[in-house]
Amino acid sequence: MDAMTSDPPSVDDGATRELPGLAPWIVVSSETERTAEDADQPRRLLFIVGTGALVVLIVVSILGVFAARNLAERQAVNDAANTADLLAEAVVQPHLQNSIVQSDPKAMSELADALGDYLSTSSLVRVKLWAPDGTILWSDEPRLIGERFKLDQEETEVFSKPRTKAEVSDLDQPENRFERGNGRLLEAYRPVWTPNGSPLLFETYSPYTEVDKRAGQLWRGFAGVTVSSLLLFVALMIPVLWRLNSRIRAAQRQREALLRRAVDASADERRRIAATLHDGVVQELAGASFSVSGAADRAGGLGDERLVTDLRGTAGTLRDSIGGLRTLLVDIYPETLETAGLLEVLRDLGATLRSREIEVDLALPDSDPGLGAEADRLVFRIVHECFQNIRRHSSATHAWLSVTQGTDETVVEIGDDGVGFDAAAALERPAEGHFGLRVLADLANSAGAELAVLSAPGAGCRWRLTIKEKA
Repeated sequence: MDAMTSDPPSVDDGATRELPGLAPWIVVSSETERTAEDADQPRRLLFIVGTGALVVLIVVSILGVFAARNLAERQAVNDAANTADLLAEAVVQPHLQNSIVQSDPKAMSELADALGDYLSTSSLVRVKLWAPDGTILWSDEPRLIGERFKLDQEETEVFSKPRTKAEVSDLDQPENRFERGNGRLLEAYRPVWTPNGSPLLFETYSPYTEVDKRAGQLWRGFAGVTVSSLLLFVALMIPVLWRLNSRIRAAQRQREALLRRAVDASADERRRIAATLHDGVVQELAGASFSVSGAADRAGGLGDERLVTDLRGTAGTLRDSIGGLRTLLVDIYPETLETAGLLEVLRDLGATLRSREIEVDLALPDSDPGLGAEADRLVFRIVHECFQNIRRHSSATHAWLSVTQGTDETVVEIGDDGVGFDAAAALERPAEGHFGLRVLADLANSAGAELAVLSAPGAGCRWRLTIKEKA
């Protein structure tokens, strides 16, 4: 046994040194991180709900602004059309004279007097009266009277199909040069008729600020309903999400407990099988070996050398079988864990791996580290599982195990020079049915320990178990 405790050069600082070319250690189990994660769960839930509500509020606000503006613009255009229609019917039409077509000053004065009182108190920016040929017969802007411009197709259509039309005005046209500087305007126009039936075009321009004012009113009403509804929804969802989160965490804890129970049950079953083999088959084989050896001695006394050779060969075969069974018993469950202590068990595990023609270096302390029964079982399970993986999957020729005691922690490291694997990918997407390391990670969590892995394809594998000293 003593020959197996020499310190290999590759593990003299294994607890802290990283192999070249490998990614940093990946912690697969940390009680400190899990405790912090559990503590952060409520805050994370509130953050997610709050962020989601804020995003929804921003999106709804943006959509609401556009919707309110479009609705306000349609309403303002309709109002402008209604105003122009009412003004034409109630004021303009009754005061039109036939002679206004010839620019009669008296006819224009009568129309100006009729519209003057209204224009002085209304928000209208401009009023125009057009002849079908595009001549402005009258306007509250005197510089436009008598000028002639080409009417667009929509304006000429109202003569053949009488109706009132309204739209956001294009102030780039020459006839709108005096309206520029007032911002965007709403334009409304419709036909009117002189007493003898001559058609004219009556046109008004009103400020676009009415759209902004009405959009603000609509948005405030919409925002109040939206915000209150959203806050009510969040208030209703928080208890539901909180309850769901609690149930998920409870299910996770239950799963971990079941996994731990499965490991404990497996350990109990291994212990029972090992005890049955040890007290039954192993003892019977040992007795048979002694009997055969005694028979060989008696045959020697009788001078039957051929029988002696056969009996001693049989006794040797029995001893080899007993040795193989004892190695199997260590694999199944080491009885020395409670009797001889952790270090003796680790030496036995090293011996079983060496029996598979894998060179094993052990760096163990001179005396038992005194971790306690629970931590001893955890170390055994971790080392046993890692050695099993080395034997089955790694194709390694060399492995090592070190136990290093610090002032406030004990570090157990297992490594090999095998094929390695992509640790991050394997931990994120474990192969179907491979729960061993996940169980061990949960066991390390329950014991307040940290389990970490360092591996890459073609670079071997290292596992590190850190056990904090309990106060």
